[in-house]
Amino acid sequence: MSQPFLRKGGILLFWAAVWQAAAFMIDNSILFVSPIDVIRAFLSLIPSSDFWISIGCSFGKISMGFLGAFFSGMAAGAVAYRFPLFREFAEPVILLIKSIPVASFVILALIWIGSQNLAVFISFLVVFPILYENTIAGLENTDQGLLEMAQVFSFSPMRKLRFIYLPSVLPYVTVGCRIGLGMSWKSGIAAEVIGVPSHTIGENLYMAKIYLSTGDLFAWTIVIIFVSTCFEKLFLLLLQKGVRLCFRFS
Repeated sequence: MSQPFLRKGGILLFWAAVWQAAAFMIDNSILFVSPIDVIRAFLSLIPSSDFWISIGCSFGKISMGFLGAFFSGMAAGAVAYRFPLFREFAEPVILLIKSIPVASFVILALIWIGSQNLAVFISFLVVFPILYENTIAGLENTDQGLLEMAQVFSFSPMRKLRFIYLPSVLPYVTVGCRIGLGMSWKSGIAAEVIGVPSHTIGENLYMAKIYLSTGDLFAWTIVIIFVSTCFEKLFLLLLQKGVRLCFRFS
């Protein structure tokens, strides 16, 4: 085994020991559950079909909201860069979306669309401004020298997009995705906890609170962290591969 892997494993074991010691001193499984109890709760959830259905439903809805915000945010950002008047009209809306608390949007969305598609709407709403603004920032920081060169050599709009704009925007979009992916899961799950749609992770968190099942609460939290991390790594990997294919077949 490599030294960095052993070092990280040792750090995790240290904090697990601290966690266990704190749980032993508090000695109240409702206030503070031990890691052993969390593992037991997690293992008890795995055989249940409801466990996998809840993960699938929440994953589908949150990823749908994120992907919708990803494509529409980049498209709107490109339009705003190309047409300053559109950007001026869109600016108050973007500022409003960024300023209003997620809880307020959740309550309004419950009135407008009900609880079943709540996570889709909230995830979209939280991520859209991030991708919109990062796309504009990437386009505004495009190398002007390269654009002048493209004009001299009469590059087509598609070649400009592939070889000049795309490399400039990609780092900004990647950073926006890293932020947006985490925010989409946090806001989406929070929306589910408030709206309590059936067969979702948020519903299970809410039920864990109702029944004071701290072990289940921690177990579901670990599931959220694991699934959101896997989704982030998979999406960023696919994004990089998509860009490489774009250059390969250009």
